[in-house]
Amino acid sequence: MAYNRTQRSAWVANPDACAVETALATIGGKWKLRIYDLLRREQSVRYNVINAELGDISEKTLTAQLREMEQDGIINRIVFPEVPPRVEYQLTTLGESLQNVFDALLNWGREFTESKAPTP
Repeated sequence: MAYNRTQRSAWVANPDACAVETALATIGGKWKLRIYDLLRREQSVRYNVINAELGDISEKTLTAQLREMEQDGIINRIVFPEVPPRVEYQLTTLGESLQNVFDALLNWGREFTESKAPTP
């Protein structure tokens, strides 16, 4: 099942909804965990660095993913009053609280990959 913003809104409005599905709708998608991984390693990251690190992402998609993460309180967007403007992103306290979840997913993914490795 794909987790999109519309479905997420319905889960948040319904206290009987599955919390796991709400979490997946918030952090799911092709790019959000990769963005999170980059931000967790750095204190503050510029937009262009995120774009270069992810490589294959379009600017429209990156901007949309960053906006959703900001709306959800996972990251902060900091605009510096300079010419040209400089924009940096960093994790919020809520975003930092995802560290244990991220580590668990990382470990599970490694174990899964190793278990599926072909035997010689």
